Amino acid sequence: MAAFRITRRLIRDVELKSTVLFRCARRTLCSESANSSPTDGRSPQFSDEEVQNILTKITGLDLQKAFRPVKQELKPPTYRLMTDAQLAQERFIVIREPGGTLRKATWEERDRMVQLYFPREGRRLTPPPVFKEENLMVVFLQDRHEDILDLCLVQFEPDSPDYRRVHNLTYEDIGKHGKYDLLRSTRHFGGMVWYLVNGKKIDGLLIDMIQRDLIQDTASVIHLYHMLHPRGSSAKEAGEQQAQGIDLVKIFARTESQKAGYVELALQAYQETSTERSAQSSSP
Repeated sequence: MAAFRITRRLIRDVELKSTVLFRCARRTLCSESANSSPTDGRSPQFSDEEVQNILTKITGLDLQKAFRPVKQELKPPTYRLMTDAQLAQERFIVIREPGGTLRKATWEERDRMVQLYFPREGRRLTPPPVFKEENLMVVFLQDRHEDILDLCLVQFEPDSPDYRRVHNLTYEDIGKHGKYDLLRSTRHFGGMVWYLVNGKKIDGLLIDMIQRDLIQDTASVIHLYHMLHPRGSSAKEAGEQQAQGIDLVKIFARTESQKAGYVELALQAYQETSTERSAQSSSP
């Protein structure tokens, strides 16, 4: 109980200072490479138009989440175009040791220096304790995964190891407990799906979607899976049969699913329910 109270206080303290939430940067997950490449010889990237179209479509729109009250009005972001040289110069920070040695700054030192000279509203010089793994586990028990990811966007740079660590731990906990709906209709859902597809951990997500009658979203996830893993048996068989829709799900369950029995049972229940609905709608 003491851990719960401490973590709740930590979150409230951070939330009071986190008045600006930044849009999830597309480049954060672009470095997650696929097993092989598409027709142009390049691995699909998170920012690719086709990938974004898929992720946007399956994110969904929950009006209660979309129009819930916010603590403070968000200001539109300001964008500045930079060359690669300018970007490298801005991010390159060195430290002079007392003995005269010049070295590159660690991630923690770089973050502190950037925040010191270019302060960002809501960000602390030292990351709050809530981002420690033991405290994250307590927050996850409260189903506050979205809050943690929002705070992570404020506190860490998208290419920071802590940014990736917090996101990965959050996605793993959601997958472990099947709480995918916590991020549905939020800015974080697409990043979670991208992470799961890259890691070939989509079985639980597929089952959740099928049980929610989101069969088209299920097929879209498998289509994205085939884009990232085109040499897998599922992608090859689907290509040979030119499969679409629910047939994609059946092929994946038969060839690559790690929980084939559960996926097939969910599909069977979905098809039986669909048949009953059709019969009821056609009856006088």
